[in-house]
Amino acid sequence: MPPRYSYWTIILNGTATSFRSATRDELIPTLYQLKKLEPKAVLKWFARGQLWESPSEARAAAQQRRSRTRTGAKETSRDRNWRPGGTHRDPKARTAERKKVTRGHRTNSERGRPKGGKVH
Repeated sequence: MPPRYSYWTIILNGTATSFRSATRDELIPTLYQLKKLEPKAVLKWFARGQLWESPSEARAAAQQRRSRTRTGAKETSRDRNWRPGGTHRDPKARTAERKKVTRGHRTNSERGRPKGGKVH
């Protein structure tokens, strides 16, 4: 059976236990038994790496996060020339130019050839 990423879990003293279930009703008897020994035991919903009071609260937070990123993406759009950390040029281009100059490579226009083809 694949792992579940959203489930009800019992929390004891701020730490998750191994009691997990897809439905709340399955954990209620266990929760009542644990509350006899530890009154601070609570039942919480785990989803997206966080603990929530209910699945509806988790869905509302996810929906709010999605709507915030949709509107935020339009406001912070960047033009084509924006680059983090300054200019980003091909680091090999500088050495390639030096090699052409030092090895005597000439362009087609310097050889008297038409651009993009050979002279027959």
